[in-house]
Amino acid sequence: MPATHRTLILALLLVAAGSLAFATGAAVVDGPADTVADGDLAIERADGPNGRYAYLNDDEIAIDVSASNPNIEDLSFEGVNVGTTGTIDDVFTVTYTADEYAHVWIEYPSENVTFVVDGDSIEGEANNVTLAPNETVTVGLALDTRGTAAGAQLGADELSIEAKIAEPEEVDATATGASTQGTADGGPTKTVASPSADRREFVASGVESGAEVRFRADGMPIDRDNVTLEGIDLAGVRNERVELNAVGSPVPFANGSALTAPTRPRPVGYLSLAHEFAPDAVDAMTIRLSADRDYLNATGTDPADVTLYRQTDAGDWEAVSVEVVDEAVVDILGLPEDRVHFRATTTEFSTFAVATREPRFDVTAATVAPEAIDPGENVTVRATVRNGGGAAGERAVTLTVDGNSVASEMVALAPNETATLSFDETVSAAGAYDLAVGGTPAGTLLVGDPGGDPAGGEGSNSEATGGDGESAETASGSDAASSAADTEAGPTEEPGGIEFVELGGLLAALALAVAGLALFRRMPRS
Repeated sequence: MPATHRTLILALLLVAAGSLAFATGAAVVDGPADTVADGDLAIERADGPNGRYAYLNDDEIAIDVSASNPNIEDLSFEGVNVGTTGTIDDVFTVTYTADEYAHVWIEYPSENVTFVVDGDSIEGEANNVTLAPNETVTVGLALDTRGTAAGAQLGADELSIEAKIAEPEEVDATATGASTQGTADGGPTKTVASPSADRREFVASGVESGAEVRFRADGMPIDRDNVTLEGIDLAGVRNERVELNAVGSPVPFANGSALTAPTRPRPVGYLSLAHEFAPDAVDAMTIRLSADRDYLNATGTDPADVTLYRQTDAGDWEAVSVEVVDEAVVDILGLPEDRVHFRATTTEFSTFAVATREPRFDVTAATVAPEAIDPGENVTVRATVRNGGGAAGERAVTLTVDGNSVASEMVALAPNETATLSFDETVSAAGAYDLAVGGTPAGTLLVGDPGGDPAGGEGSNSEATGGDGESAETASGSDAASSAADTEAGPTEEPGGIEFVELGGLLAALALAVAGLALFRRMPRS
């Protein structure tokens, strides 16, 4: 296939300020396209906002990130920023339309502009992408404008798109392309194609009824190298031939939804599995995954908290049990020891999300008693805390007064466990204070007479009386005394047997602007 040179209007005019949009897009050959390499490659602008930087100029693709681009209607747009680095994803697509695999790359002499696919350069034959028949790859730009001046033009005027037929021995499962995976005598013939780094196409033929078929994915990225697909095992196969396509992505697929579950797991990546056989033709499927050990440590992820979710036909997400492969088994199988290996078995084929369980602490209720006190008296704030997440954890739960922190308690809870916390405070000055625990309102505390004399001043005990002669303040005071007595009886103990001991002292000194909060002080320990 001959090289084809194309005009690059890459004016990329530099400005001192401004920003560029970043988006994702996909493309198929369904409209005008620039065809090169004897018509075997079709180049189109990508769908999405960044596709506007590419257009056909006399039937040739042109890339223009400047005000001269006829697709840019924003009159204030001048170009890209000076002294920065960044990427413009999904500018144009290259689709291979012939019947054999081909290596495709771009030749372009520029230190400031690099053509990239999934963040990796495709400039030079050594950085080629291998495309299967009718396969499409989306190309973006990586920019480095450091050391340039406003008004400059980046890059050369022409780019060269080159392609050549991939020889069979050059196409293997460790890169992109296809390979035949070895089997025992009389076993099925298995072929694994890798149209791109994050895609695998599995085919097995000559399968005996009830046999097991094991495919190697050899580290197909799900979240880059952080989490990868290592293989797919099919048990109880009753078809003579099975086909299965896998695609990994660190973000939700365009035709699906993001992972949602009551326990709020943190999604790590997504795996789509499409099959060409009836669901009852296979008894079960085991998904083999691995995660970089350093990545798990850096994110504070316990391997036991890694799990898998499957999206149902209704769009809901169901948890799939995940097993951490024992280190002794890893050693026996000769698996990489710098990675943690996982296995998950399911009977359903669908879109999956790799996620990690995390604790989720919510304050479900908060109260203050009594709601009115005299200066110098004690008030108790109680709160119920629940861990609604999928993992055990420890959190600091904070009492705030008028939005400012005055005290905190550490709480350790297992999943679905609750605890009741108690904050005992003494308030020395009159005022109206809004109290909250963990952001959940506990109520307003009235101390004395916020607009005048303290509630405990002269004449406050019996001057204002009700019909039976008992003052409203006296009745409230009795309730407060009863509440205080209950509080002093001892620490709250949960049904599960966990006792939570209060921490003494304020969290930190308060600024002078909120010095009034120092009027709240913890009760001394008995």
